[in-house]
Amino acid sequence: MQQKNYIGHPSQIMGVEEYRLMHGKGDHMHMLHIRNGLGMELVINADRCADISRLCLDGKNLSYTSVAGEVAPSYYTLGQDGFGFLKSFNCGFLTTCGFNNIGSPNEDEGKMHGLHGNIGNTPSDYIYHTENDKQIEVHALIKDHEIFGAKFTLKRVFTISKISNQIILKDNILNEGSKTEPLMYLYHINLGYPLLDEHAEIYINSAHVSPRDETSKKGLSSWNQILPPTPNFSEQCFYHTYNTDTANMMVYNTKIEKGIQIQFPTCQFPQSIQWKMMGERDYVLGLEPCTASLDGRHQVKNSGNILSLAPGESKEFSVTVNLFTNKAQWESYL
Repeated sequence: MQQKNYIGHPSQIMGVEEYRLMHGKGDHMHMLHIRNGLGMELVINADRCADISRLCLDGKNLSYTSVAGEVAPSYYTLGQDGFGFLKSFNCGFLTTCGFNNIGSPNEDEGKMHGLHGNIGNTPSDYIYHTENDKQIEVHALIKDHEIFGAKFTLKRVFTISKISNQIILKDNILNEGSKTEPLMYLYHINLGYPLLDEHAEIYINSAHVSPRDETSKKGLSSWNQILPPTPNFSEQCFYHTYNTDTANMMVYNTKIEKGIQIQFPTCQFPQSIQWKMMGERDYVLGLEPCTASLDGRHQVKNSGNILSLAPGESKEFSVTVNLFTNKAQWESYL
């Protein structure tokens, strides 16, 4: 007998519900709460680049929510030092970073570019969803257009499966301006408790792992070991490069029997960043496909390693996320 014969309204087990937050810094933000009927739940924040602010499986949280919580884009500020981003950095499961900068704040051609750029604090021009028996699709349009400046348009599509616990994100970024513009892009994917604790295992199929700085260099030999929350922990970042067409980053926790696989084409993202932050309350593992290093726009551009788009040119980016619930699935993905 078909499942639909057991239920009244589809929202009994699956679907998309839209709402707005009340009170605090997140007041009035437009959210889409999505359930696929197989235990996967996610929340997409339409007012912040249609990013994923929360991801759960069978009631267990997989993502990290920072102490900032949900913060509306109106609170975003560059800050005198370029680190104002941190004041409104919810993290969530996905924060999109770019287009003008990823990584360190820096000045380029007389203009200051803040930490991780501003696109993650840009609302969608529109967002809508479609649904059938096999999947839910969420479509969003986000514009980062500046008079006398760069004019990038992001068309974003999430495909959320109803057949398996899978999310596919496909982005298309178009240069609608009249001159060639540098483009920097990073998916800041953030994992948190209870998926992340000292029982978690990490696997990344990288060919080479290198530290970002001297602090990270001290932790290089234990890059794949998760610690319990540690007072005054100094963040560590590791660059992962690949010799395969597809990057495969995975975390599994035997304590809760939940895991995640994150895959992306290395032709789109030549490397990824592993952000290991084991501090008390600031307890997060970032797995971040990116187009360049975290040295900032000015240095990356001067090195000749920056991506650029000519007028009318577009670039595709994508990531596939699979969730699983047992050790056998973890081993099958290795």
